[in-house]
Amino acid sequence: MSKVLIADDNRQIVAVLEEYARKDGFEVDRAYDGEQALTKALVGAYDIILLDVMMPVKDGFEVCREIRKLSAVPIILVTARGEDFERIMGLDIGADDYIVKPFSPGEVMARVRAILRRLTPSDQGAVCRLDGLRVSLDDYLTEVEGQLVALTKKETELLWTLANYPGKVFTRQNLLESVWGFDFFGDTRTVDSHIKRLRAKLAAIPHPTWEIVTIWGVGYKLEVRK
Repeated sequence: MSKVLIADDNRQIVAVLEEYARKDGFEVDRAYDGEQALTKALVGAYDIILLDVMMPVKDGFEVCREIRKLSAVPIILVTARGEDFERIMGLDIGADDYIVKPFSPGEVMARVRAILRRLTPSDQGAVCRLDGLRVSLDDYLTEVEGQLVALTKKETELLWTLANYPGKVFTRQNLLESVWGFDFFGDTRTVDSHIKRLRAKLAAIPHPTWEIVTIWGVGYKLEVRK
């Protein structure tokens, strides 16, 4: 049984989402402020977290940042404010999706199911190995030349996607659809910001036989040097 943490200071919203989640077969835990949400998120074995942005004590953005320092658990941010810059910021700090109130509880659960489906290992296998690079979607660990690199969930999935098809050029839209999913409502700047941070982290360990290359006006590829 999958386990979800629903964090929102509006108890009515929590109750409605809990009802829908239980009908979908989820075990449900609840939090009503940001501090409580963070404490539970860091000690509980959750498969996904629904996290309200506007919560007392700590807001959802702060909670998301803290969770991402230690965990790759999928996070859906929920907010009453739908400005583009807030969506982009939420996704850039590590959220997997962003839902604006008012929402349909059925849509929320559809987003939850879509994210969990994408986490199911594909037939290709969940571990990619290439010239000193190892990327695993089983445990979300990345190694370069035997050294661990601390990547977020999305950074790991981006690298895994590129490394599985060395030399293949992915458009930004390709990567949005492959990593964030077809129902993602963000824009291609999200890909650029994640690639920038991914490159910076990988640069800490020399890897002369491969690199992530920008194809100007198109997208990105992982290039293997002979």
